[in-house]
Amino acid sequence: MDTGSVQRSAEGTPRTRNSELAGELRAAAVEGDDVRVTQLLSDLLHLQGLSRGQRISMQLTTLLNMVHSLRCVTLTDELTGLFNRRGFVQSGTRLLDVASRDVRAAHLIYFDLNHLERINQTMGRSTGDVMIRQMGNFMRDLFPSYGVYEVLGRLSGDEFATLTMSPQYASRGAILLRAARTPQEGGTDLPPLSLSVGVAHFNPRRPLSIDKLLESAEQAMYEHKKGLPDRVVRDDPPPGLTRF
Repeated sequence: MDTGSVQRSAEGTPRTRNSELAGELRAAAVEGDDVRVTQLLSDLLHLQGLSRGQRISMQLTTLLNMVHSLRCVTLTDELTGLFNRRGFVQSGTRLLDVASRDVRAAHLIYFDLNHLERINQTMGRSTGDVMIRQMGNFMRDLFPSYGVYEVLGRLSGDEFATLTMSPQYASRGAILLRAARTPQEGGTDLPPLSLSVGVAHFNPRRPLSIDKLLESAEQAMYEHKKGLPDRVVRDDPPPGLTRF
């Protein structure tokens, strides 16, 4: 083995250990294990086999990555991987700033997953969780540009929202028709995906805040929900489709 290979091997060990410490540190911080965090920080500060400059650089990178990971945890819904309400509001505000700057319309769609409480009570919370995850997947399929031109969020237990610049699914009828055609995940024992939907439109020449848009779309969703018979899963069906 040549001298360069020996040096690379020697450097590989502390770098590998640094990566391991970084992962363990993030996990301990998320779990709130203060004792473990303290020990891992100490291990990180005393990492051997690197120059002082390399060690400081690695320590800073690890701590910055941990801060980023913790920030993601505070902004993300654990069950669906979508933004939680805080993350939705923060990212939605930035998207509306872009829409205002570029003079582009945007649309906020507010969803309620109908009958989730009843599903939890009669079929168990595990089934309810499957329905919630299915809703998250449905939103990703419906709005595939999320993260760029769209923001997706789970705002509360059974309420979700999308902020999008695309007009394709900015109408209740188009969304509900797509939902009615969505196959059930996990088998046919699951109830169909039943939604109440409200839409609010953003005019860049008369901009509103994300909070105002949420309020308007939520009100429209509740108005839709009030008018739904118990088993309605879509509105405005085209000829040949049965309302039920």
